Amino acid sequence: METGEILLQKGLLDSRQLEVIRESQKDDERADQTAVQLGFVSEENALEAIGEQLGLEFVDLTKADVDLSLLPGFPAKIIHHYSVFPVAMRNGSLVVATSDPFNLYALDEISAAMNLSVCPVLAVEHEVASLIKTHLGVGSETVEGLLAQRQEEGGVEILDELEVDGSEDSQAALEASVVRLVNEILVEAIEARASDIHIEAQRAGMKIRYRIDGVLQTQATPPEINHFQAAIVSRLKIMARLNIAEKRLPQDGRIKLKVVGREVDIRVSIIPMLHGEGIVMRVLDKDRMNFSLEGLGMRPDLHQQFLEVISLPHGIVLVTGPTGSGKTTTLYSALNEIKSESTKIITTEDPVEYQLEGINQIQVQSKIGLTFAASLRGILRHDPDVVLVGEIRDLETAENAVQASLTGHLVFSTLHTNDAASSFMRLCDMGVEPFLVASTVEGVMAQRLVRTLCHACREPYVPSAEDVPRDFPLDQLRHSGKEIYREKGCRECRGTGYVGRAGLYELLVANEEVRQLAVERIASHQVKQAAMKAGMRTLRQDGWLKVLDGNTTIEEIVRVSKCD
Repeated sequence: METGEILLQKGLLDSRQLEVIRESQKDDERADQTAVQLGFVSEENALEAIGEQLGLEFVDLTKADVDLSLLPGFPAKIIHHYSVFPVAMRNGSLVVATSDPFNLYALDEISAAMNLSVCPVLAVEHEVASLIKTHLGVGSETVEGLLAQRQEEGGVEILDELEVDGSEDSQAALEASVVRLVNEILVEAIEARASDIHIEAQRAGMKIRYRIDGVLQTQATPPEINHFQAAIVSRLKIMARLNIAEKRLPQDGRIKLKVVGREVDIRVSIIPMLHGEGIVMRVLDKDRMNFSLEGLGMRPDLHQQFLEVISLPHGIVLVTGPTGSGKTTTLYSALNEIKSESTKIITTEDPVEYQLEGINQIQVQSKIGLTFAASLRGILRHDPDVVLVGEIRDLETAENAVQASLTGHLVFSTLHTNDAASSFMRLCDMGVEPFLVASTVEGVMAQRLVRTLCHACREPYVPSAEDVPRDFPLDQLRHSGKEIYREKGCRECRGTGYVGRAGLYELLVANEEVRQLAVERIASHQVKQAAMKAGMRTLRQDGWLKVLDGNTTIEEIVRVSKCD
């Protein structure tokens, strides 16, 4: 029976859906695969139904006890070629996980190679792939020169024309195996929702780590990948249009890719280290970004208050926090909220991370003198209503921002401080007159990012007083009758217990008392106390509310914030 008929018979599809599937189905595609792509049925439900019809067991590989002692004797070529994985020995037969129950050639080849009878079990395709990458390593297929029957170039298309010379490094970087290896590293990172890729040169060899939801995770790699280290670096230099021969100085570049139909920008930074060149790549996935204040995780009262601040006719609005805390996303979302046909918005950024429709953006070029300060002077001659300065990092930029706000412009920018209250003192320390800081800064948003719990597997628990920090609102939890949750791990979240991130926010709106303290250059903690008296919720307090709402864990709040 054809797989579409099986799903229909099992009640997973109706006749109309089956008709749509047959209209959309490609020549080399099974009906159940098309049904999964169209969202009519989940892959696990489809495979369970097909397995039941064929008399094959369905296995959840995230929970199965896989016998890894079988792996050394199993041909790696077969694993990669057919996307299968040995699971166990059962009654003298080799149990092999596959997502394709109809590929009899694979079973025959395994049986002949191992001289054993083979018992196939069905498993979700990405779980089989995850096992392969975990135990054979990212890029293992290419390292061993094993070409699986996949789309040429791994679905990666480079949007810029490459420039190469005839050097030995350049030729090594163009080897088909190296091209595939680099593409596999990039595609795996993008599919894992990584924000950064770290390729580190260490004494023991090359190490690859992905930053996923703000936390670095080491990727398994085969030892043989170390032989390709120089070629990988050269390949990435070529893709980023950098000097392939320069190995003594830091270099920065950019790669524009199209990965499986999605445009992705990758910012590349290369620095010479003790054991070779280290590479960090920031992944900017345009299709995954949605610049909307609604989606940032602000509580309704804070969202309304922030809207009022960014709708002011003039003044300075600052967003503060460490690198990678989502400042740019907050600023872009704010600009999207207030942009209109009657408002001219100009930004000056280093670099321009995302291109925004309806907003004029300038890329800072420090080498030719186009700094934040210089570009800001030019911007003011273009009659803007709203100006965004990527970062206030020196006195000249700070003074220009102040002057822009005094002449009737609304200025957005970022500052590196630990909390909102410290921003006033930071600007004064740069050399701006305190009375100017006090009169122009309208609001400061400090923020951090925390990982959010996977709602498919989070589990409730009752913490004891000894298990929580001293400032955790344990009494509030007991009186509210709510439950708080901790991470567990499942198929949906790849076993981490977390999916995505949300912001913690601390919005300081300047009132008369705060302005007077700023004029007198009073210590930041007193400014903070005055703001809290006026109703400001601190980062830590906002974090505890997210814990009480069941969105994150106590450990995450402790990781990114400190006691007030």
